[in-house]
Amino acid sequence: MDRIKIQFTLFSAFYTPLIAAMAAGFLREEGLESEWSVAAPGASALDALEDGSAHVVQSALSQGFASLERGEAPGAVHFAQINEMDGFFLTARQPDPDFQWRKLEHADAVLFGGGQPLAMFKYACHRAGIDFNRINAIHPGGAAQIDRAFREGQGHYVQQQGPFPQQLEADGVGHVVAQIGPVIGRCGFSSLAAKPAWLETDMARAFMRAYRRTRQYINETPAAEIADREQTYFPDIGADVLTRCIAAYQQLGCWTPHVEITQEAYAATLDIFEYNGLLKQRYAYEQVCTAPP
Repeated sequence: MDRIKIQFTLFSAFYTPLIAAMAAGFLREEGLESEWSVAAPGASALDALEDGSAHVVQSALSQGFASLERGEAPGAVHFAQINEMDGFFLTARQPDPDFQWRKLEHADAVLFGGGQPLAMFKYACHRAGIDFNRINAIHPGGAAQIDRAFREGQGHYVQQQGPFPQQLEADGVGHVVAQIGPVIGRCGFSSLAAKPAWLETDMARAFMRAYRRTRQYINETPAAEIADREQTYFPDIGADVLTRCIAAYQQLGCWTPHVEITQEAYAATLDIFEYNGLLKQRYAYEQVCTAPP
């Protein structure tokens, strides 16, 4: 059995389309034994493609933009989507069934300090008609530092991917009041990337057969069953919490059944990064993306 090496840039239940390919046995059924890792904080999983320690990585189209902004051709290509919508939740300290985005203005919010999470959040504020600069933003670091800061009393609101928000609710620390995705709409949020040469291999074709089946599985299978398969990947998260998180993502619709990165999703991501002043020009789809094997 061939061993396929997979690396995540961030690891959360939001990336269930890739996690479940391993957890539900689809890769193994295609003759692939999976070995997975998470990039070190501040590092890019794309580095693992360069040094050969990964065949395929969870990444984002913005990584391709970053290379092009430096005048370099991206070393990897994005060949399939993972999430077609932002998967961050906004959690408050108190329940607020009548939450309005304007309540963020002049409030303390614990947020990611840069990169795509912040760019998307700023664009969501724009779409919601509020001024991001009126938010008292707190940037403690990565996902673990953000969770700890909110638990220790910082911020009225916090920006997190699941299952962190669902665990806050289970612990009585916070209450989910909004999701970022519906405010922004469909976009190329996260994707699979690999070296062009690897995409021509039998391993890549076997991977894509498994991945296509996985995307159908996660849209047709009850959240509790998916959570049970993935539980060992989240040893510190309770089964009920993981189930509620997966159900929320199923309802959000970020795991669309098709695997291709669409032209429409790509263009929406360009819009978001252009709004944030992070692009010198609108790069062609073919400069960043390719069709899956």
